[in-house]
Amino acid sequence: MMNLTMASFVWLVSCLWLLMFCSTSIPKAYAMPPQSPVKCDATGCILRSAYGVWNDRKECWVQKTIYPTTEEELRLAVADANQKKFKVKIVTGSSHSIPKLACPGTKSTKNSVLISTAKYNSGIKVDVESLTVTADSGVGLRDLINKVEDAGLSLVTSPYWEGLSIGGVISTGAHGSSWWGKGGAVHDHVVGLSLVVPAKESEGYAKVIQLDSRNQIFNAAKVSIGMLGAISKVQLSLEPGFKRSITNIYNDDSHFEDEFIGLAQKHEFADITWYPSKHTTIYRQDDRVPLNSSGNGINDYFGFQSFSVLTSSAARSSEEVLEGTRNVNGKCRMADTVVGFMKLIANGLRNNNLGFTGYPVVGCQGKMQTSGSCLYTSKLDNLSTCVWDPRIKGAFCFETAAIISASKFRNFIQDVKKLRDLKPEHLCGADIYYGFLMRFVKASDAYLGQPEDSVVVQFTYYRANEASTPRLNQDVWEEVEQIAFFKYGARPHWAKNRNLVFLGVQQKYPNFGKFLKAKKQLDPENMFSGDWSDEILSGNEAAKAEGCAMEGLCICSEDKHCNPSKGYLCKPGIIYNKARVCRFSTS
Repeated sequence: MMNLTMASFVWLVSCLWLLMFCSTSIPKAYAMPPQSPVKCDATGCILRSAYGVWNDRKECWVQKTIYPTTEEELRLAVADANQKKFKVKIVTGSSHSIPKLACPGTKSTKNSVLISTAKYNSGIKVDVESLTVTADSGVGLRDLINKVEDAGLSLVTSPYWEGLSIGGVISTGAHGSSWWGKGGAVHDHVVGLSLVVPAKESEGYAKVIQLDSRNQIFNAAKVSIGMLGAISKVQLSLEPGFKRSITNIYNDDSHFEDEFIGLAQKHEFADITWYPSKHTTIYRQDDRVPLNSSGNGINDYFGFQSFSVLTSSAARSSEEVLEGTRNVNGKCRMADTVVGFMKLIANGLRNNNLGFTGYPVVGCQGKMQTSGSCLYTSKLDNLSTCVWDPRIKGAFCFETAAIISASKFRNFIQDVKKLRDLKPEHLCGADIYYGFLMRFVKASDAYLGQPEDSVVVQFTYYRANEASTPRLNQDVWEEVEQIAFFKYGARPHWAKNRNLVFLGVQQKYPNFGKFLKAKKQLDPENMFSGDWSDEILSGNEAAKAEGCAMEGLCICSEDKHCNPSKGYLCKPGIIYNKARVCRFSTS
């Protein structure tokens, strides 16, 4: 009877996830838009990320928030803060960074102000003759792409998620996937930008400076993580309009660590998805084709579509049950459902408005390079939204993004395979969230860009609602994380990751000293610094406390840094013995 009950439970979980994946997206007129990340009252303002909480779960508080609509209003906001000796941070209209880049401090941080670019988002000027576009920093990525495409041109690269502002995209090193041309990082397509920086009283306390390749500070400003000043305008290079042709090839994962270079060299926008528990890889053969090529395809990535509140909440509740009962097999059943269905629907690619009918999927660059249909909704109803919307008790996850030098990528994958081969079922948790996504980013001259051709390895996994609650197979994900960042020296994506992976980050960028020099020159009083960004720049580990390793605020060195009361103790890694992870023990 016990076996029948468990089988029924697993079947129920699979059905709930199948419901999530098979439900058609609610039409735009019946969904709710994302909430504002800033909430203010008479006492001040609270800033949250798009996911509801920051990686350390602590609140970010400021005295007030300013919403400029023009470059001059932005300059005046910086000037006023400088005159009053306030700390300043810039926040976008969506606040999708996982770390607290936009946070100046807590309630104990006196005299702080946020400047939001949410309403500084109207200026987009396309210059067809010079093949450039200049946009206000708050302009949304989708609005920018549409304007460029309307002019018969194309932006060559962009992140896969379009719910970002152009200022946020470049300042955090956001990227697509390519080793061709200027590469997959958007900041490497920037040809000029304007920055509002503090100034002397005689200069009005703030000034706008224009930067391009003729100015050495340009290489610092292209990826500034918001610490050099307020980005005002961004100028990007464009190319004549083109289409994309995408075919997903499913393979056994036996040799992909030996094939990734060839794939990246052969296909301009290639990427790889790896489902380690399923021994499966997907090679995305993705290339530009002429604008007159047949096809009107759309990339509407499934994970970025709107889902009903009921469906998202049910899926989350099901995974919480599996976590609470330590049901590894149930997780693997869920992963089976995900992998099978994503193959069936081509990850959300559509040949036309009717759906996916077969490969290749060919469409205009602007419709194929990025997606995020859950963003474009009205306020008529509250029936559906993005699956991670914090208002609905939907998906709640960690996201690790390790940028590994191409020369070290093969060995990293081999180590993960060794860990996987011991107990493949322990990696099902990431395969539920679409496995390991691997993209290609070219070497950059930006000081905080990538110093050599690299592969970005991104994986997502369950996060508990309560900080001290352990995760199923937590030690496996901590070991993978530490293998990437400390054995192979991976560099963290600036807008993702848990705190611990930023340890020693200065030593991973040969030009970090030049970045600090530029910061001292532009912001000598550290007006644009904050508690969290100061911690990043120091590269030091924060003070350890009980339970600090449970969510990556530290690397455990004692059992109390994990959760001994629930059986999680600090142990060495299995493949990487130098790792220290929180592992469940029955003893």
